[in-house]
Order: sequence, then C-alpha cells, then structure tokens
Amino acid sequence: MDWLHFIIDIFLHLDKHLSTVLEMFGGWTYALLFFTIFLETGFVVTPFLPGDSLLFAAGTFAALGDLNLALLFVVMASAAILGDTVNYWVGHFIGPRAFSGEYKYLKKEHLDRTHEFYEKHGASAVILGRFMPIVRTFVPFVAGIGAMTYSRFLSYNVIGALLWTGLFLGAGYFFGNIPIVKENFTLAIMGIIAVSLLPGLWEYLKARREGAQTAAQE
Repeated sequence: MDWLHFIIDIFLHLDKHLSTVLEMFGGWTYALLFFTIFLETGFVVTPFLPGDSLLFAAGTFAALGDLNLALLFVVMASAAILGDTVNYWVGHFIGPRAFSGEYKYLKKEHLDRTHEFYEKHGASAVILGRFMPIVRTFVPFVAGIGAMTYSRFLSYNVIGALLWTGLFLGAGYFFGNIPIVKENFTLAIMGIIAVSLLPGLWEYLKARREGAQTAAQE
C-alpha cells in the first residue's frame, strides 16, 4: 500500500512536491508536467495521476514567477490534446474487445459508464468529460472504439483541452496565492478534487434513480 500513500501524498501536497521538482530540474519541469498530463489523459491505466489539481498548482507557481504562464498553457494544453489523441487511437485499434473483459486492466464499469455518458451528451461529452476525473481518461478511448470519427473528435478534443487547461491554470494563477488559499493549500486541492467528482457522482446517482424507476414500472 506504500504506492497508494505516495500517490495520496502527491495529491495533497502538490505545492511542496512541485517546489522540489523546480529546485531539482529547473526548466525540465515543463517536460515533467507535459509527461504527467499526457499520461493522465492518454492511457486508461493511469487515471489516478493528478490533472485538475496539477494545473491549479502549476498556475500558482506561475503567479510567483517560477514558471511562465504562457509556456505552461502551451505545454499542458498540447499534452492534453496529444494524450487524448493517443487514447482515441488505442481505443480504435482495440475496438469492441475492450468491453469483453479480455483486458483485465480495463474496468468494464468505467467503460460502460463512459459509454452511457456518450449516449446522453453526444459529441459534447468530449468537452464535458475533460472536467471529470476518470471519465476524462475513458472518454477518448470510448470515442476511438466507434462513438465518433477522428476528424470530429479532434475539434472537440482541442476545444476541451484549451478550456480545461485555461480554467485550472487561470484559477491557480489568480487565486492560488491568496493568503487563505496558500495557507490551506491541501484543503484547496481536496476541494478541487471534490468539485471535479461532483458531475460524475450526479450522473451516477441519476442513472441509479432512473434504473430504479424503470425496474419499478416493469
């Protein structure tokens, strides 16, 4: 369970860890941030990596002058776009086998829930899914399986990445260094995670309620 404690510690103390990374790697920090966002969005086996909270934390360091905001935006938006693109093509080549249970590392309930999310929201799911942890990782994968052509997916991918990156970087840049936020950074990160999970929780509870109503009518 040491790895789980390590991941939780990274989430809750992103400010301290990012500060350490800056001291150790300097300009290479941009590459590490790119790689983290790319993995979080590009592979269905790494949805646990920080996304929203990392963008927020990076924005706070940009406000301090330790990172360049414009360069951060380009680097992290590019990582998000490229990650979703890779994820789309992985889904495209794996195809329906993803739902067969053949791949143990793919949680079928996550795939099914994302597929239902597509059925309800259509192409806009690519944009909306950006703001939902775990769903964010599975949306491009399901799109590649057959929910959407790549040309159509790409436009929504770019729009979603720009909105997501801009919103959370901007929030960190403008609000991350307000004294009350800075002194309670862990609580702020927990708040971001909680707010990010709310849409998914709402969809889950709504689906359960609708399922119960359907079952009662039969």
